[in-house]
Amino acid sequence: MSNPAPSQPADNAELIVIAMKPVQSQQIASIGYDPESKTLAATFTRGPGTVYQYPNVDEKVYADLMAADSIGSFFGKHIRPLACKKFGPPAAS
Repeated sequence: MSNPAPSQPADNAELIVIAMKPVQSQQIASIGYDPESKTLAATFTRGPGTVYQYPNVDEKVYADLMAADSIGSFFGKHIRPLACKKFGPPAAS
């Protein structure tokens, strides 16, 4: 099985802290969006909890994603092909 998104080195200096919401999906665990930077963030159900951040995503695309009948299918078609930044999972508190 392939990785959920293109592999890029993690650079925590560029991490944007985005509140994440759990979603009903077999592929995606949670999604967040920062309208100021137009950054969408996602974590996946498989793996260590890596956060993938997709810059330059319009708010309408985020709204359409959250309203989609299949979040995983919408993500695969409209978000996954975009460039992303990969960050390690958040530290346990």
